[in-house]
Amino acid sequence: MTDGWNWRRPSGPAAPGAPDPASPWWSDAPADPWRDPYAPAAVHIGTAPTGEVPQPEVVPDPDAPRRGLGPILAICLVTALLAGGLGGTLGFVFAVRGGYATNGGTQIGATAQPVPESMQRAPETLAGVAERVLPSVVTVRVTGAIGSGFVVSEDGYVITNDHVVEGANDTMSVAFSDGSTASAEVVGRDPESDIAVIKVAKSGLAPVALGDSDAIAVGDPVLAFGSPLALVNTVTSGIVSALDRPIEAGEAGGATRYYAAIQTDAAVNQGNSGGPLVNAAGQVIGVNSVIRSVGGTDTEAGNIGLAFAIPINQAKRVAQDIIDTGKARRTVIGAEVVTGETAGGARLRSVEPAGPAASAGLKSGDVLTKIDGHVLEDGTDLIALVRKYAPGATVPVEYRRGTKSASASVTLAADTN
Repeated sequence: MTDGWNWRRPSGPAAPGAPDPASPWWSDAPADPWRDPYAPAAVHIGTAPTGEVPQPEVVPDPDAPRRGLGPILAICLVTALLAGGLGGTLGFVFAVRGGYATNGGTQIGATAQPVPESMQRAPETLAGVAERVLPSVVTVRVTGAIGSGFVVSEDGYVITNDHVVEGANDTMSVAFSDGSTASAEVVGRDPESDIAVIKVAKSGLAPVALGDSDAIAVGDPVLAFGSPLALVNTVTSGIVSALDRPIEAGEAGGATRYYAAIQTDAAVNQGNSGGPLVNAAGQVIGVNSVIRSVGGTDTEAGNIGLAFAIPINQAKRVAQDIIDTGKARRTVIGAEVVTGETAGGARLRSVEPAGPAASAGLKSGDVLTKIDGHVLEDGTDLIALVRKYAPGATVPVEYRRGTKSASASVTLAADTN
């Protein structure tokens, strides 16, 4: 085959219509009306549009070895599988993040992500303290009443208020934060301190950690636990509002209770009585006991940010006496005081011979103005603050005798009654 650059006309005429064996063209070329078999072959190159460069047509080599279809099919299959998996994954992610469930329904809210470690409830946070203390708090159910308490030993001893278990009978029971219940019986009561101990018919309990109520300060954060208005497993927060607040409480015809209370603004209501007041370390520092309210009756009383707790040092001492002996010792100064008068202190009506006050040189008519640094306004303040200390404690006092002021040290004693 030639491109015509050195073409020569063949010699000798060919018969019309007969194929020329020397012709490079197809056998029916003589019958092609548009083709002169004797015209030289030429390559025609058309004019390319301006700016475009013609590209030669690639002609496959007929002698090149052919590739099998197996590798191609394998590549196609792998590509299809990868594309399908990737597409399904992206579709699920976009559907979830876009707020739609994969079944076509609407998903409310974004998908929850794992909580970062920095946001988890650490033991020292209020949430961590609540989680740790709640299993030790109980709801005390007495016929016609409900109160709170907290476990202080693995074998079932529980501290609560005396007024919670007053009138209790065989129907008394307690409920735990997990919903389980158990029967309980009264071990002992001390109406004047408003502390009682009951024993739960269940062992292996988790006791609370007891703190030091003498180590707290005004402004310290606190949590109050209990069942206010029968709402079990309630936790409220606040701060220590005041310390050694003298409290005189009690019902008509019943015992009068005196104690130097921890005042808090944590929300406390009926049903919180007997529950623990806990510091930021998860240690019990007080027993929630009474509230101050503007309500006219007990049924109308409600939280106004004035709640009072018995210091745990006093409650622990009384509870230990009850567990050991069945009866609590009462701390006394050995003198009778005048109450209900404004004398700028606690006036001694009488002094017991050989009692603590007499041994310290105090006499009838003396007006005590301070005890252990606490200012006394009247006789009630003296009774409440004396009950704070354990029998045998020695406390400094300041007093006024006539126009003269003096001081003394008094070693308090336990009541012999």
